[in-house]
Amino acid sequence: MQSKPYLVLADARRIADASLAEARKNNWNVVIAVCDEGGHLLCLDRMDGAAPISSEIAPAKARTAALGRRASKIYEDIINNGRFAFLSVSSLPGMLEGGEPIIIDGHCVGAVGVSGVKSAEDAQIARAGISALQP
Repeated sequence: MQSKPYLVLADARRIADASLAEARKNNWNVVIAVCDEGGHLLCLDRMDGAAPISSEIAPAKARTAALGRRASKIYEDIINNGRFAFLSVSSLPGMLEGGEPIIIDGHCVGAVGVSGVKSAEDAQIARAGISALQP
């Protein structure tokens, strides 16, 4: 039997806190979602002033990145390049940039999804959070 790393709540909190710091540094009001490898929510932070709809979008982006084991932007690009049939994948509702997988020792252990500012900025915040796990 093989073993692999996994996120615990303290890891999720550290990621969320680093993501919040990046958002605050840039004066961006967002929602940050951290999920496990199955796309199940571990924590969600909605900053003051963040749009209510972002509380739905951020976890969807995180779930998409976790289940797909890749950045959610890849799916957005697939659709934007004309493969509209991909929209029928109901288990990946967040096919927009801003979801980033958390890869540790070659294993996807979860993902971060951010919503509230421009998509590239959402992704920037997510990556800043993930970097908090680096030694």
